[in-house]
Amino acid sequence: MSKNNPRLFREGKTIEVMIAIYCRKNHFTDPLCQQCEELLKYAHKMLDRCPFGENKTTCVKCPIHCYKPQARQKIREVMRYSGPRMIYRHPLIAIRHLVDGWRTKTIKN
Repeated sequence: MSKNNPRLFREGKTIEVMIAIYCRKNHFTDPLCQQCEELLKYAHKMLDRCPFGENKTTCVKCPIHCYKPQARQKIREVMRYSGPRMIYRHPLIAIRHLVDGWRTKTIKN
């Protein structure tokens, strides 16, 4: 996860928080369990490889789905669980994620 690109760094931090909320409540571990740790590493790897860079929208609106089907299903499950809970635990991250989701286009660099 590159700190040189603030948009991707913020997206990486958001997925990190979402996976932590999910893992804590569903796998009863803190820090992350092995499965969630692998999912987080995979998500960071995909963010680093994102062809849209700074112009990226949220992954759900992206025209390119770079996640493998199994990982994509797991990320959806994590986001469905964590999304509504983020507004209480991490309101600034949740609001920024919502605003990023309002982007209508992704522009390839």
